[in-house]
Amino acid sequence: MVLYPTEPKLMSMRYFIELSYLGTSFSGWQKQPHAHSIQRELEQVFSTLLKQNTEIIGCGRTDAGVHASYYVAHVDLNAPPPDNFLHRANRFLSPHIALHRMLPVPPDAHARFSAIERSYEYHIHCRKNPFKQNLSYHFPFCHRLAFAKLQEAGRLIMQYEHFYPFCKSNSDARHMRCSLQRISWERSPDGSQLIFSISANRFLRGMVRLIVGASLQIGLDKMPLEELQTALERQSRLPKAWSVPAEGLYLTGVKYPPSLWQP
Repeated sequence: MVLYPTEPKLMSMRYFIELSYLGTSFSGWQKQPHAHSIQRELEQVFSTLLKQNTEIIGCGRTDAGVHASYYVAHVDLNAPPPDNFLHRANRFLSPHIALHRMLPVPPDAHARFSAIERSYEYHIHCRKNPFKQNLSYHFPFCHRLAFAKLQEAGRLIMQYEHFYPFCKSNSDARHMRCSLQRISWERSPDGSQLIFSISANRFLRGMVRLIVGASLQIGLDKMPLEELQTALERQSRLPKAWSVPAEGLYLTGVKYPPSLWQP
């Protein structure tokens, strides 16, 4: 019997991908049957250009219509991508997705589980503006908002670590604990735009949009601050929970340990 040497097993290399996308025309990040998702489109383009089946793992699941000005994903490849790969991939991708950088990382680096902080913004415009359609939430009641109460709601929320009131009912989260790093409201000098910013180590499903909705109700005097405080103390549902529309929400930042990833 003649023994032939076995072919060496290919060692895959892991890469982090920096990208951004406009989420309006997508069903969200995660691929799903009979739906157009960012993950599915990326995997199709990568598989075609690299001539290997690729699975791309994202730093989190954004819902339908939600945008990302900064997003990180990872992919395992059998060989380094060609020098012009990003240029070619961007040509094949939808104009609503842009790849920015792709760099090798340690094999145990994970776009989702290695992240130590994520940041979101929610954009609100107070005057009807066709150029902000699907990019910001038109809220025509800004003139009735007490801006100080928005800030007060943010300070109250920052005092807590568990956020059951701000989690969608169909969530599969194992626990409701999140470590908030920052909450802030900004108003443009002419009062025509509001931006809500928040950073935390993790977020529950629908959390940011529910926080913004509750804050706006407090700012409009439709919900007393004490009602929000009671819900957070008891970890119970808000009586009139409001999830604001998706078009104003942006993932704006993802941080990793410096030893792992230096964007």
